[in-house]
Amino acid sequence: MATYTSIGHRFWVMFSLWVAGISVLIALGVYAVANSSRQAIARQELDREHAYYTQQLARNPATPLPDTWLLRGYLHAPGGNTSEVPARLAGLPPGYHQIDQPDGTQGTVLVSDTPRGRLFLLFNNDRPNSVVMMFGLIPVVLVVLLIYFATYLTYRASRKALSPVIALAQVVRRWNPDHPEPAALAPDKLPAATDSDVEVLVAALYNFANRLDAFVERERNFTRDASHELRTPLTVMKVAADVLADEDMSPFAQRSLARIRRSVREMEALIETFLVLARESDSGLREEDFLANDVIAAEVARYRELLVGKPVELRLAEPGRFALHTPPRVFAVMVGNLIRNACLYTEQGSVTVVVESDSVRVIDTGSGMSEEDLERAFQAFYRGSRTGSSGHGIGLAIVRRIADRYGWQVTLESTLGKGTTATARFPAAQPPDAALPGPATTAEQVADGRT
Repeated sequence: MATYTSIGHRFWVMFSLWVAGISVLIALGVYAVANSSRQAIARQELDREHAYYTQQLARNPATPLPDTWLLRGYLHAPGGNTSEVPARLAGLPPGYHQIDQPDGTQGTVLVSDTPRGRLFLLFNNDRPNSVVMMFGLIPVVLVVLLIYFATYLTYRASRKALSPVIALAQVVRRWNPDHPEPAALAPDKLPAATDSDVEVLVAALYNFANRLDAFVERERNFTRDASHELRTPLTVMKVAADVLADEDMSPFAQRSLARIRRSVREMEALIETFLVLARESDSGLREEDFLANDVIAAEVARYRELLVGKPVELRLAEPGRFALHTPPRVFAVMVGNLIRNACLYTEQGSVTVVVESDSVRVIDTGSGMSEEDLERAFQAFYRGSRTGSSGHGIGLAIVRRIADRYGWQVTLESTLGKGTTATARFPAAQPPDAALPGPATTAEQVADGRT
């Protein structure tokens, strides 16, 4: 599942990266400029000193060698003593050279030939660094501070412009669709200075919230009314069918009556399923610990009537037992739909419900499903190519919806002409003892103060 960050956080990250990038580029630029400036200053000073010394030497051959805080000169006269020139300079050819000095500093050397001999001018690169950094760094710091200040103002302006959108996002994030509060999205709740685009968005969301609130209210009303109105005629039809079953009827009439009773049972199961699903989102179903085997046995007994008149045997095998903590009716609806689906599409043979330690399997000997049918089996209102007119195509869709809601797993395995196996697994299955009631509190324990 993808994760999303807020607009304010993204803006903060973007501006932070922008400031960090500017800082790194400026630092690299300052370092490069300082490095190149030192070399340029060194060569410029060496050229000037060389030109000045050459002029002075032409006027007075006894002109002393340069010896200042930044620059020092050495002269190697033809046939003279080489000890006058440091060994690290003596072997350098004419031109500019970068050398490391004994005190750890760097120097630039200009080697040239003069009438008095080979001249070595050594310039100390590190000594003018403080001057270079002072006059170069101050403007850079001022520019950086100006950039940071402009960036901060831009960030504040952007946050202020997006504050209505951020506030709206926070309201929508806290909004509960099951219990909508359209008033929280009212346009008058927005911050001041909201632009027209945000107002249009808020108005659309406000209208949508009101429509959603009305829809939820209609759904609740339908659930309440349907639970009362729809069951009454079904009960009348079921009682009437039971009364007719006691009358002397022809074999054809008996078969027709059996179909009517099956249809009534099927419609009753569908209505109950829809009501359970409708109440589920309204928190109308209480979760509790129960033994799954008991619920499955009740559903097996309930759907035996669907097989009256059909050469199909419905069996229950219980090699395992487990308990669940969930609404029992939701579990019953899901298992019941799997059993009902198998009974409807099995014309002969058997339907076997197998209960294991954390799963339920419904195995039938029906017509089976093709690969295409298996891929689309959980789609609403889809009926397989070999189902004929049986079923409504919603049983497995309901099973998948319930399974997704509660984190259960439902799979289908089928072979054409041999049957289908539906498997429902329950990762949160508990040992059977979890469904047992706790030890009763006796009067003696209460009297003794142990409870």
